[in-house]
Amino acid sequence: MPSAINRRASAGGAPAPRRPAARTSTINRRASAGGAPAPRRPAARTSTARAARPREAQYLYLTTTGERTGRPREIEIWFTRREERLYLVAEHRERAQWVRNLRALPRVTVRLGRRSFAATARVVDARAEPALARAVRSLSEKKYGWGDGLVVELTPREARG
Repeated sequence: MPSAINRRASAGGAPAPRRPAARTSTINRRASAGGAPAPRRPAARTSTARAARPREAQYLYLTTTGERTGRPREIEIWFTRREERLYLVAEHRERAQWVRNLRALPRVTVRLGRRSFAATARVVDARAEPALARAVRSLSEKKYGWGDGLVVELTPREARG
């Protein structure tokens, strides 16, 4: 026998949406029972990304110029540092639109925390620079637990005055 939801759907009516059972936290139950809520403990660090460098931002915002439109395109992406440069790893390699954009116009803008600056981007050729590509993938693996993809280098442009 079909369920009530299936009978409604077959009769032309929309199935009723299912809602998860309401859950109350221990803090809310204590407060509603007249007790003071327990102080919250900080969440345990389970991410290797956080443990690697606790004060380092986890991601940056990269603005490229659209290859066809000429409009600014911003993405949020993981990054690593090596010497004076920032490195990104493109999971979808050359298929990533932001990689296509920076190949067409390597001038980009980077926003990292409260700081924003101009940079020049380039795709690292893993065949020509295998040590650099390996080092960046290793840094990404340590920081995020992942590092497979196309390596992109961001070099901050010096302010001209």
